[in-house]
Amino acid sequence: MKLPASLNVLLLGGGGREHAFAWKIAQSKRLGKLFIAPGNAGTASIGMNVDLNPTNFGSLKQFIITNSINLVVVGPEEPLVKGVWNFIHEDEQIHHVPVIGPSMEGARLEGSKDFAKAFMVRHSIPTAAYKSFSKATIDEAYTFIDTLKPPYVLKADGLAAGKGVVILDSADAAKAELAEMLGGKFGAAGNTVVIEEFLSGIECSVFVATDGENYKVLPVAKDYKRIGEGDTGLNTGGMGAVSPVPFADEVFMEKVRTTIIEPTIKGLAEEKIVYRGFIFIGLMNVAGTPYVIEYNVRMGDPETEAVLPRIESDIVDLFEGMAFGSLDKTELTISPKTAATVVCVAEGYPGSYRKGDEISGLDKLSKESTVFHAGTAGKAGKICTNGGRVLAVTSLGDSIENAVSKSFDTIEQIEYAGKYYRRDIGKDLM
Repeated sequence: MKLPASLNVLLLGGGGREHAFAWKIAQSKRLGKLFIAPGNAGTASIGMNVDLNPTNFGSLKQFIITNSINLVVVGPEEPLVKGVWNFIHEDEQIHHVPVIGPSMEGARLEGSKDFAKAFMVRHSIPTAAYKSFSKATIDEAYTFIDTLKPPYVLKADGLAAGKGVVILDSADAAKAELAEMLGGKFGAAGNTVVIEEFLSGIECSVFVATDGENYKVLPVAKDYKRIGEGDTGLNTGGMGAVSPVPFADEVFMEKVRTTIIEPTIKGLAEEKIVYRGFIFIGLMNVAGTPYVIEYNVRMGDPETEAVLPRIESDIVDLFEGMAFGSLDKTELTISPKTAATVVCVAEGYPGSYRKGDEISGLDKLSKESTVFHAGTAGKAGKICTNGGRVLAVTSLGDSIENAVSKSFDTIEQIEYAGKYYRRDIGKDLM
């Protein structure tokens, strides 16, 4: 089976990742109409933003029917964890519309840390040693903490808006945090807590497109999570990313392929879990050996903003291969250039932050960089801040230093009250 020669696409989500997807989809010669739900001020210039909640499946169905949608691309994890693939696949009126994203069962790889860790153990995929605990077994958890060496890693089992992972240096602090997590700090997401050993190394993000049997490895990236330069301060959703990553060489990636990617896809098939989408594998390179820190069941943010600009082939062809089991016959061309993404955030982020500040300079930028909107909104003909992460500026260059420098130059031409960005993105890899 194939997608139509000209197709209408519905993209779910409204952040920087979705703007990058919209930007890439809009380059396809096969695109008819592009709708983004809900989108942002950046996606509005590429396709049509739709006031639609991606988890309101009833409204989603009506929109698909009314607008003759041929393909649904899911950006964020929440609709996947809540079963958007299953809903569409099982509905008689819209089951013919392919969804880029896994089934609800596949989405458990991100929706449940406990499920993901158990899956890795079942399929001999290298990861940190762990145990899972509930409120009823908190005393056993305290004992387990005492058997580990610091630092201590605690993970809320469910989705916690990127805030459910805590790393602490003392056993007493870890026990206190555990009590808070099991006591409702993260709501139902913390009913079960995974405690695991700390892995020391350097992180990278590996992205895989799969049709459930075949796969393509997309460009590898490294993101920067903490708000402060030198990786200090609070964790954020991501302050920047670079791709490719120098330490993810051919030898390392062959280990990733044979010990992680292939066992993951084979394991999903063995467990009869439908998975036609992206697998984001968060890895730790420990002295040349890859270990899985976590799975995500969608592309990362801001890594997507660094990965997609390096893909030169038509992304709709990639989606078609993923949807219909023909990924092995799909061409994927990757640019040898380096991409560097630097994120501009609002004052106060990741705590309480400003909103509604006018952004200026966007209409006068050179073509050296691509500016992806993350937290923006159009108001009375102006573009204003509307989120913690406001813009993601991506540039291509012949080196990390060259690409990052272009992004910094572009950011200096953009103004809004309280603008902040890290000036050391990629510096550790130069």
